[in-house]
Amino acid sequence: MIKIRTMLKVADNTGAKTLQCFHILGGSKRNFGVIGDMIVGVVKDAEPRRQVKKHEVQHAVIIRQRKEFKRQDGSYVRFDDNACVILEGKTQDPKGGRVLGPVAREVKEKYPKVAALAEELV
Repeated sequence: MIKIRTMLKVADNTGAKTLQCFHILGGSKRNFGVIGDMIVGVVKDAEPRRQVKKHEVQHAVIIRQRKEFKRQDGSYVRFDDNACVILEGKTQDPKGGRVLGPVAREVKEKYPKVAALAEELV
């Protein structure tokens, strides 16, 4: 459950380290986002001389969340951190070349290019 002002770890190699969510796409009154939702956030911490700079506004997709997430088969999945992958504008292509750490299976349906770069699908 990712709410506005939530700090997320960036799990790709764009150079950003943390991203703060300030809007959840998909409706004007969405209070929280879950795995597979697109968000808009600002980069709070980044590595110098990389693709993404500090204070830039970026679109991202949520790939992991700490709050347990119920799947269609009745099982639950939960991760150790809140993480996202930065996307190219409003397209669904990842900006980085690799995705670090596990990615939830729910991302594969909406964002197949992100799932293709993932090390592990859970």
